[in-house]
Parts: sequence; structure tokens; C-alpha cells
Amino acid sequence: MLATPLSRLRFVGILEGVSYLLLLGVAMPLKYFMGEPLAVRVVGMAHGILFMLYLLALVPVALDYKWSWKTVGLGVLASIMPAGPFVFDHKVLRGMDRPQA
Repeated sequence: MLATPLSRLRFVGILEGVSYLLLLGVAMPLKYFMGEPLAVRVVGMAHGILFMLYLLALVPVALDYKWSWKTVGLGVLASIMPAGPFVFDHKVLRGMDRPQA
């Protein structure tokens, strides 16, 4: 499943997207409405690590597929938007099964 750079990017993208939605939709309301800051620390740390892994995983895929700067920029933008990795996966990554020659 994680044998190729593309499959790793897609997997990390799913994890990063879920962690961001959990941070915004669960952990932050717990912190600000229930007075529980621990959730933001735990989920925030996990999201930060996954965010960095997502950006690192973009590099080999961009090189393998000879992405334009625009596509790389969209991948980076996707990493900072809620649900961005899911949209990027659907619009750009889906169907890319092997590098272009």
C-alpha cells in the first residue's frame, strides 16, 4: 500500500486532513468552550507532525511526475486548508498511477 511515493503522499494526506479537521472541529471547541487545553496540545502536535510529513511527501511525487510550480503550490495550499488534502487528492492525485516519461 505504501510502496510508492504517490501512495505515501495520499496516505499522509488523509491522516493530515483528518487531524486538521479534528483539531478545528473537536480539540479547539474543547479548549475554548469546555476549558480543556490538553486536546489542542495532543491533536495539534500530531497535526503539526503530519503537516510536515505531507509537505515532505510532496517533494518526491512532484519530482517523479514533473509537476509544474503551480501544481506544487496547489499541494502546499491544500496542506493549510481544512479538507484541502482531500480535494487535492480527488482533483490532482487520483488516477496518477505511474510517473510520466
